[in-house]
Parts: sequence; C-alpha cells; structure tokens
Amino acid sequence: MSKLAVVLFNLGGPDRLESMEPFLFNLFRDPAIIGAPNPVRWILAKWMSRRRAPIAREIYARIDGRSPLLELTRDQAAALEERLGSQDQAKVFVAMRYWHPMSDETAAEVAAFDPDEIILLPLYPQFSTTTTGSSLKDWKRAAAAAGLTAPTRAVCCYPVEPGFVGSMAELVREGIERISAAGPPRVLFSAHGLPRRVIERGDPYAWQAEKTARAIADSLKQPDLDWVLCYQSRVGPMEWIGPSIEDELKRAAGDRKPVVVAPIAFVSEHSETLVELDIKYRDMAQRLGVPDFVRVPTVGTMERFVAGLAGLVGKARAAAGDLYADGGGRPCPAVVGGCPNRGVHEPG
Repeated sequence: MSKLAVVLFNLGGPDRLESMEPFLFNLFRDPAIIGAPNPVRWILAKWMSRRRAPIAREIYARIDGRSPLLELTRDQAAALEERLGSQDQAKVFVAMRYWHPMSDETAAEVAAFDPDEIILLPLYPQFSTTTTGSSLKDWKRAAAAAGLTAPTRAVCCYPVEPGFVGSMAELVREGIERISAAGPPRVLFSAHGLPRRVIERGDPYAWQAEKTARAIADSLKQPDLDWVLCYQSRVGPMEWIGPSIEDELKRAAGDRKPVVVAPIAFVSEHSETLVELDIKYRDMAQRLGVPDFVRVPTVGTMERFVAGLAGLVGKARAAAGDLYADGGGRPCPAVVGGCPNRGVHEPG
C-alpha cells in the first residue's frame, strides 16, 4: 500500500500575545507581501511589525489572546484524513506560512513519514500570489532542504468547487432565514482585500472571488436575491480593490436593508471573522442604522466541504501536471496574466 502525504496550507496566527510582533515580521518580510529588495524589505518588516503589534495585540486580546486557526486547521486535517480512509496509507499535515508549524517544520515531519506521493492543498479557495503562491514557493524551498523527493502535485485553486460552494450556500440560506423577520436582506459576500496594484499585475484573486460569489448566489436559487461581493481588511494609504464592506454597510443603511455577511475567502474562523466581522463591522452596522446583521460561519469541517477537499486530492493525484486547478486546465481568462496555470488551455 502506497503512502500518501497531504499538506494543508494556511496563513497561521500568533499563539499568544508575545508572538504578535514576530508573526507580523514574518508576514511583512515575505516578498509576496512587500516587494522591496533586501535589506530594504527586512528593515520595512521590522518597522511595520513593531508599529502594528500594539494594534494587533488589542485585536487578539478580544479572542483570548491567540489565534484559533491552528487548532481549527488541525480539525480539518483530521476530518480530511478520516475521509480519505484506507484507500492508501494517507496522513494529512498542516503547514502555516507565518507562524508555527511553518514549512520547514512540516517538511521535516513529511520526510520522516517517507511518503510515496505528496499532495499540496491550500485552504485558500481562490488563488493569489500573496497566499497560495507564497505558500507553494516557500514549500518548494523547505522540501528541498528536507530532502523530499517524492512526486508532488499541488492544487492551485477551487473557487467554485461544489462541496465548498454547496456548504457556503447552506450557511447563507440559514442566515437569510434567521434574518427574515427584518425584511428581505442583502447578502454581502466578503473576501479579504488586496491592494489594487497586486490585481493590476495580473493576480487572479479578485476574478476568482467573483466566480465564488456568483456560484453561491446561483446555488441559492433565489432569482430576486440581493447580493454583492465586497472586500474587508483594508489597511494603509494605498488604493485597494472594492467595494469595501464599510461602503456596502453604509449603502445598506441608506436602503434600510438588513445584511447577511458571508466570508467566502476564509474556510476557518480567525481574527478577521471573529473580531473584524463579528465585532468591528457589526458595531458599525448598528451605528449606521442597518436594520439587522447576521454573520454566517466559515465552512470549517462541514461534511460537504471536507468531501470536496478529498475529491480535490484524488483529482490532483490523477492530473497530468504538477499543478491542478479544480475542473482541470486553466480556470482564468487570458486577461488574468497571473494565473499559475499559464500555458494551459484557457476556459471556453
């Protein structure tokens, strides 16, 4: 029986308040986040992490002083490992990008397992150079350092994977039912924002986020559904993609519309759902006079979502190349020049 290693990628988060500054330093020194050359990037990362750490500590103090992301990702790993069953001797690992366990630690664990095959599976449904792209690049470095030579394939994206879309649609439907007494709601599909310059360089994230939002809305089968894709987590003076969730809350208040907020770029709860959505934007909605506000959960370990992940593992194993996009081929149109499947046939 062959041995299969599956590596789940996620962002990572500080495990205590004292970890905040080094976590932020790891984030800001990533060339996918700050493109300046070294040593300028190192100096900027030091300055920015020191400056942002007190603000971040205040945020995390509201959720017991630590991120729940590692624990929740390990729950997903356990659920996926169970789902994969005994078809192979499969073991699911977790690699975080900016806090432990990071790629070097996980690559050493995978090497000790000595697999015959490795599947890399990001917990980012939509591809971005700043998330999946960065994780894959760092894993390649760490795997080489650990001496991993087993055949390796990566899943690059799955923005409309049926298990993910169906799980989100189920959660949104429940949210709409919870808020129905306040009137027909507007659904705000919220995704993490990116600076506009990243998208203008060809990053496919915004295009894929739009595909996700549309697929979930279509799955609800409500022809008169009022919905919009918006973006959260904007920081700094640069121009970010929009519309922002702040602007959409103001518009909903003006239209006297209750809102259902659905995070579509996150599959686990963390500070941007538990603090930003549940506290910051809920409070903002109340101040603005939005009639009601419901935030639906992330998909977590929902059965359909985990089944979808298992399906992606199987499809990636059968793929001809070393990079698999859900559905096969190149998911993004030619205008999205940053598609990682460059050279693969474009979608019709």
